[in-house]
Amino acid sequence: MTGKREDASASAYERAGVSIDAGHRAVDLMKGAVARTHTPNVLGGLGGFGGLFRAAFGDMADPVLVASTDGVGTKTKVAVRTGQFAGLGADIVNHCVNDILVQGARPLFFLDYVAMGKLHPERVAEVVTGAAQACEALGVALLGGETAEMPGVYVDGELDIVGTIVGVVDRPALIDGQRIQVGDTVLALPSSGLHTNGFSLARLALDSLDWTEARADLGGQTLSEVLPVPHRAYLPAYDALVAAGVEVRGMAHITGGGLVDNPPRVFPPGIGMAIDTASWTVPPVFELIVERAGVPRQEAFRALNMGVGFLFIVPAGAQAAALTALTAAGEQPWVIGEMVAGQGVSFRGNS
Repeated sequence: MTGKREDASASAYERAGVSIDAGHRAVDLMKGAVARTHTPNVLGGLGGFGGLFRAAFGDMADPVLVASTDGVGTKTKVAVRTGQFAGLGADIVNHCVNDILVQGARPLFFLDYVAMGKLHPERVAEVVTGAAQACEALGVALLGGETAEMPGVYVDGELDIVGTIVGVVDRPALIDGQRIQVGDTVLALPSSGLHTNGFSLARLALDSLDWTEARADLGGQTLSEVLPVPHRAYLPAYDALVAAGVEVRGMAHITGGGLVDNPPRVFPPGIGMAIDTASWTVPPVFELIVERAGVPRQEAFRALNMGVGFLFIVPAGAQAAALTALTAAGEQPWVIGEMVAGQGVSFRGNS
């Protein structure tokens, strides 16, 4: 089916630009990857009107459900330009997992929504399979989702992706930042790139460049290699700290708003954060964006993650144990700052 060809044998819905058969084909292509994510708590398979999940939370005294919904923003346009779509699935899963991790919640199940102007089954399957692989790696059930074909709403060739996650935390273990104290250490973990934020600025700065050219200022990589790199998940790092007995008093996922707006969301009244910008080297892709866009440094730290993906706030006395645990888990942590009297985030160092 061509989608726009007037064919008397095609259904009226097909002549309107929507192919039900393409939707079924997309499901057939992805169902194996989705099924591999199903835990014993998943009841039923893919294709029902609603996903079924058995609410069994082990020995939790007071289980609290934590839910979050987000999208990948204009990173979809990077996927279209580079022809790389699987990473978008990992992007949205890991982004959502990190969001609920900040409160100490473990993910239970994930739902995806993929929308296009004209449905391309292989492209949808690539995205959802990427999401399923990310879910499988973290022990999350991909419980269900929706594929929407909406001609006239989305431009043909473009797509939109949204994810919803539900997790659980025992209320006594809920992390809300209230235990944070002046003098606590702030540890950082690196991002894998832009993650899922700042792509409107990045495209403004980089659109006119040749994305297939190996660039010396990117260490010999191309923009087509650097920009689509998926968002990282930080759940294994948190698990390593818990296993080592480290008290985690607060966490921050560095997404839209960067290091300026995200950390204060977990601060108690009267306490701020001082960040040492000399404690890490900003990755080259961020420097390239900042230079070409001509944005002030302070604005860059608000629009981009600048190489920092996640923060852990721990007691100063637990700093060494935390660094050891994270390093043993394969992470590359560093001390990025400390909690201070005041409010908001202040920057010290060479940036």
